[in-house]
Amino acid sequence: MASLKLKKAAALALKENMGVTDDETLLVLTDEPMREIGEAFFEAGQGIARECLYCEITPRQANGQEPPEPIAELMKAVDVVIAPTSRSLTHTNARREASKQGVRIGTMPGINQESLIRCLSADYEEIIQTNERLTTILKNTSEIRVTTKLGTNLTMQIRGRRILSSTGELRTIGESGNIPSGEVYCAPHEGKTNGVVVFDGSIAGIGMLDGPVTVEINDGFAEVFTGKSTQAKVFEKMLQDVGKYARAVAEFGIGTNPKARVSGDILEDEKVLGTIHVAFGNNLSMGGKINVPIHLDGIVTKPTVYADDEKIIAAGKLVLD
Repeated sequence: MASLKLKKAAALALKENMGVTDDETLLVLTDEPMREIGEAFFEAGQGIARECLYCEITPRQANGQEPPEPIAELMKAVDVVIAPTSRSLTHTNARREASKQGVRIGTMPGINQESLIRCLSADYEEIIQTNERLTTILKNTSEIRVTTKLGTNLTMQIRGRRILSSTGELRTIGESGNIPSGEVYCAPHEGKTNGVVVFDGSIAGIGMLDGPVTVEINDGFAEVFTGKSTQAKVFEKMLQDVGKYARAVAEFGIGTNPKARVSGDILEDEKVLGTIHVAFGNNLSMGGKINVPIHLDGIVTKPTVYADDEKIIAAGKLVLD
């Protein structure tokens, strides 16, 4: 039986974020490591949706790995899917195909109870306003440049790419995204990201970093991974095991949730207000061209970010006009 706080948070997510109604069918899709949270959503969903289904899958080996085919078909047959899973289903064909059928999908990879309860307490109107301002700026930007005191110096070309705003509200037919949320992101042009990024927060599939992980990027591909701990080599191997295009720069994003904090849970970490994240691998879901079964984000704290010549973040503080 889920705790009262957890069940209340699950009900809030279903009612307010997903807009589930009593004439809809809800699928709670989870796996064994996330069972307690999955069960909380199932208990809450039974009192909200017309019909609530509960399904556990074997934990995926990596973010972006497809669920079993029967589950992919089931995802297309319901109105809403909420997916607290240990690995992300966001960047999968199963999620994309279900979205095309009009299914609303909230993905919650690696979510923990404390994070769920805290992040859902954020002022979502404030997040929406921040996202709108950032989205407007990035839509008129050609080049993003990121620097940090630890040595990040990275440029990405984004002119003409879709700028996506994830506020955590998924009420429209076919909408999908993370819950909790709070980020603005895009897929930089393939082959045109260059420089160095120093991750100092966390990395998906690894967790909190023991020390900085430095990645040198040339013409859109991560080429050299260095760091004092073994985590740099672990990160490199995770990408190399999938192939060349797993090392392609897939995403640039800015966190906008003031309640989020860096804790090793990438779902929350990439939403931390004033952080940025750079991901490698699959980016089809955000308008890119890279189709591989992996998507790994790394977090950079206290970045300074320029949208063309306009400084929009100064050492982790948003400075929007």
